[in-house]
Amino acid sequence: MAKYDCTKCPGYCCSYPAIIVTKRDSERMAKYFGMTVEAMEKKYIRSAYGFSRIMKRKKDKYFNKICQFFDTEARRCTIYEARPAGCREYPGKGSCGYYDFLTFERDAQNDKNYVSTTHHED
Repeated sequence: MAKYDCTKCPGYCCSYPAIIVTKRDSERMAKYFGMTVEAMEKKYIRSAYGFSRIMKRKKDKYFNKICQFFDTEARRCTIYEARPAGCREYPGKGSCGYYDFLTFERDAQNDKNYVSTTHHED
């Protein structure tokens, strides 16, 4: 059984500076948006940190920047069905370190809704 619950997370993994998009991810996303791969990549993907395809980001009150497809009010992915492979596979085997940290902080703060306001910088 999983030791984490993504539905109760504020989106730590979505705040990573480099969410890698594979060629297959680009094809899936283009189909999802009803666009060509080229048009989709021009609109939603950029090169940075030594990667040719990563998600563009937008402002976020908790993490400074977050994936452009993250709903910052509902704290959920808006393209869940078409999300990249890295997002599909996260956190891999075992527990999510971010969720473990969040659970610890919520217990320590005695606040079930506590969210760390640590900012990630590009």
